[in-house]
Amino acid sequence: MARLPRLVVPFQPHYVIQRGLNGLALFQDSADYEAFLGWLRSSAKQYKVAVHAYALLPGELHLLVTPADEDGLATMMQLLGRYYVPYYNQKYGRAGTLWHGRYKTSVIDASNYLLLCSRYIELAPVRAGLAGRPDDYAWSSFAHHVGQKSDGAVTDHALYWALGNTPFQREAAYTELSSYGLGSSDIKTIEAAVLKGWPLGSDKFKSDLEHKAKRQVLPAKRGRPFKKAVEA
Repeated sequence: MARLPRLVVPFQPHYVIQRGLNGLALFQDSADYEAFLGWLRSSAKQYKVAVHAYALLPGELHLLVTPADEDGLATMMQLLGRYYVPYYNQKYGRAGTLWHGRYKTSVIDASNYLLLCSRYIELAPVRAGLAGRPDDYAWSSFAHHVGQKSDGAVTDHALYWALGNTPFQREAAYTELSSYGLGSSDIKTIEAAVLKGWPLGSDKFKSDLEHKAKRQVLPAKRGRPFKKAVEA
């Protein structure tokens, strides 16, 4: 099946995932995480990409972002590679790419999935066995959202602000949401969309997206179209 071109829609949230080459650890110590986050902050600002949530795991990175134009997301990801890959290769005495192919992205129906994807991302370290609780893991945006620290890499989405009228109310509401965890069906739905690069939302959202983007956003169904029987 031919791969659909990557879909980027300005002012629409996108889930982005990038993995290390053949299971390579992308981050080996605290300095690596700090260096990457520094470049993420500067490149996101430079190319007008709002980062709403993130989790940096040893072998992969997860981002929830909203680009302001069609080119900003790709340019931001290219710049991150242009800075981080030489840094990593020089530090660890290797050559070549760090990435397992090109990054994957899914356009998100914000009203139904933004906060769900944010929690999915920030709970990734727990699912991976890297921490017992999301607030035990230093390299995600969870601490920012629950008020433990301010994170300069994060731009809060309007739906996060809608959780309460004060920072305390928003942080408490997000903490409560996160305490529920995610159901297996939610996890499967998110992973199926993101790993295949498909939009994440209702059928109407996908239909509206195709109309807005003026292109196909899901792979065509396999097989020949059904032909009606010819009447005698």
